[in-house]
Amino acid sequence: MAKQFINPHTLRDDIMAGLVLGIESVPDGLAQGFLAFVNPVFGLYGYMMGTFSAAFFTSSTFMVVQATGAMALVVSSVPQIHHPGQGTQSLFALAILTGIIMLLLGLFKLGSLIRFVPHAVMTGFVNAVALLIILGQLNDLMGHNPGGSNKLLQAINHVRNLDQVDLPTLMVGLVTIFLIITLEKTKLQALGLVVAMIVASLLVPLFGWDSVTTLNDIAEVPGSLPRPVLPSLSLFPALIVPALSLAFVGLVQGASITKSYVNPDGKYPDASGDFVGQGVANVVSGFFQGMPVGGSFSATSLVTSAGARSRFANIFAGITMASVIVLFGPSIGNIAMPAMAGLLIVIGFRTFKPAQVEMVWKTGSVQQAVMGITFISCLLIPLQYAVLVGVAMSLLMFVIQQSNKITIRQWKETEGPYPIEQDPPKTLPANDVLLLVPYGSLFFAAAPIFEKQLPGVDEETTNTAVVLNLRGYEDLGSTFLEVLERYADDLHEHHSKLILGGVHDSVIRQLEKTGLIKKIGRENIFVVSDQIGQAGAAAWDAANKWVAEQSEHPFEGISMQAKTRE
Repeated sequence: MAKQFINPHTLRDDIMAGLVLGIESVPDGLAQGFLAFVNPVFGLYGYMMGTFSAAFFTSSTFMVVQATGAMALVVSSVPQIHHPGQGTQSLFALAILTGIIMLLLGLFKLGSLIRFVPHAVMTGFVNAVALLIILGQLNDLMGHNPGGSNKLLQAINHVRNLDQVDLPTLMVGLVTIFLIITLEKTKLQALGLVVAMIVASLLVPLFGWDSVTTLNDIAEVPGSLPRPVLPSLSLFPALIVPALSLAFVGLVQGASITKSYVNPDGKYPDASGDFVGQGVANVVSGFFQGMPVGGSFSATSLVTSAGARSRFANIFAGITMASVIVLFGPSIGNIAMPAMAGLLIVIGFRTFKPAQVEMVWKTGSVQQAVMGITFISCLLIPLQYAVLVGVAMSLLMFVIQQSNKITIRQWKETEGPYPIEQDPPKTLPANDVLLLVPYGSLFFAAAPIFEKQLPGVDEETTNTAVVLNLRGYEDLGSTFLEVLERYADDLHEHHSKLILGGVHDSVIRQLEKTGLIKKIGRENIFVVSDQIGQAGAAAWDAANKWVAEQSEHPFEGISMQAKTRE
């Protein structure tokens, strides 16, 4: 369905919602740039260009693409961004490279990859980000920097040096926090934080608090829109790792929006389509001097609660931000830095997810360990690498979970029309037929567990047929094929055999290419058909027929071998 950018019937509601989002995003965008330790204006530009451009491309009608706290912290840990000569160009290059990665993932329809990220990893990551946001604002909230190799040590040093706190600076920050919490409960709602920052910043000239730092003291806020820039291609290779981390964070946060907000047509958006929109937004942001951006759940919630009914709400929000920059750019520079720190502290506290922590904690020790390791790694190592640790743990958890899911059950005939299901015997009896049915994944990590669950072959085993039902498995892999080969050899040495039922054509080709089909015997492999149970029944009948034939001609090989060993 074609995207509708302007709906005349909802235009008034969209303009009002866009106005609220646009005005609120100005201080928020500056704060995110501040959080990333870059020129706060680049955060504002990222907000403006990301919100505006993504509205034309995302599958989600309401997704707002802006810089998020998690992404800002990743940016802050990238050393190239803080290089004295090329830091600014590296920031723009990072946004463009992040956008290219997102765009490629979206175009290749890889949105489903997000489902492999465990909830425990994201819970640990999000709550660590919340704590880092709060701790990262203590310097600007208290007006001094006590030093420390990381934010935890800096927080401890703040407590040890409370006598160095600049009281006017602390007062501006605390007033901001108080006003945000208070004014949001009034009719101002989301606009309350804008008023809070303005009122708190006015305290500086009103009382002559020269010790309080303002935005003008650290950056120049232009009264014009950004011009396009093209960073040098030589900057891109060194930024691949942080760009991958940013893409991962942005896409995961965006996926939560995709799953939570239904489009006006009543259908859920497509994750891959939202990847495309976020990718375009990053490329545009980088070209127009903005920092990396991603799907923002809080901003999406804000614009929808403000009454947005079409994409034009986000488009108008971008126009509103541009208008504020052009009309009030120089005035923005008067915002006090502790006021922005107070805003970020409020955002940090609201980022905590105690309910999610409790849920993960109750699910078991593995989930607890994953959440804890992710949380601690985010606090102790640069966030761009901590994100990759989370990705690696996601993959490791997937492998562990899949390998532990495999189990083997025996189907046994009864006098009634239906077989019963039970645990297979520890060892194979003589002169018998066993029908084994595996449940779960048979990929390489599960193969050793599967092999341990197979009934053992010992000196008493002879003239026994094991039927293994493989219906539903289209790819066994070399590790699992080696397990089958060893088991078939053990059975053969004890005058028994392995019979495969319900074998898919693709598995037949694997058996042929590896030569395993000769060891098992083509006559002992029964190909799956559309009729459920047909191949399994044929394998069962063949096994019983073979065992019956062997009983007419008893095999003495095992007992002779036993006598020899004795």
